[in-house]
Amino acid sequence: MRVEPLDASLSRPRQGGPSFSRRNRVYRAVWRLAWLLLAAWTPPFARRWRRGLLRAFGATMQGSADVRASARIWFPRHLTMGDGSVLAGGVTCYNMATVTIGEGTIVSQGAHLCCGSHELEDPHFQLVAKPIRIGRHCWIAAEAFVGPGVTVGDRAVLGARSVAFADLEAGGIYVGNPARKIRERG
Repeated sequence: MRVEPLDASLSRPRQGGPSFSRRNRVYRAVWRLAWLLLAAWTPPFARRWRRGLLRAFGATMQGSADVRASARIWFPRHLTMGDGSVLAGGVTCYNMATVTIGEGTIVSQGAHLCCGSHELEDPHFQLVAKPIRIGRHCWIAAEAFVGPGVTVGDRAVLGARSVAFADLEAGGIYVGNPARKIRERG
């Protein structure tokens, strides 16, 4: 299945054309419906059920990884979660490219992981997708934003409502927009 964005000069998304193949769009529609009917309403203790549903749609879910019912996953096949990692309520995982979340990492409520952007100088506004990698034992705090191509080093913290468009070093604590390092994690 084609998962890269279509060539905008041919598909013309600015004039209403698609950014992704028909097969991709159908897969995502089936996925959204399945999550809505089978998982979005489930109580917190149904994490094994939600994990199983994500696996059925191609996600790699290690051990006790947990995706809360109100989280939104754009493309399950592009999601890998380590043991004990959590996508909390209201998280948006806009994973047109791969999102890898390490063991013991928490992505808190309302955070946004966004793998997509556009080529600003392209007259067709070409969509581009770049992977996000979040290391082990990290914390992406409430309503923080992680942009395309960002790598978050092990044990790094991105503070509430902070915005990361550049890599975060292992063990650093980052805040603000754009995120800046304020100190090392103890």
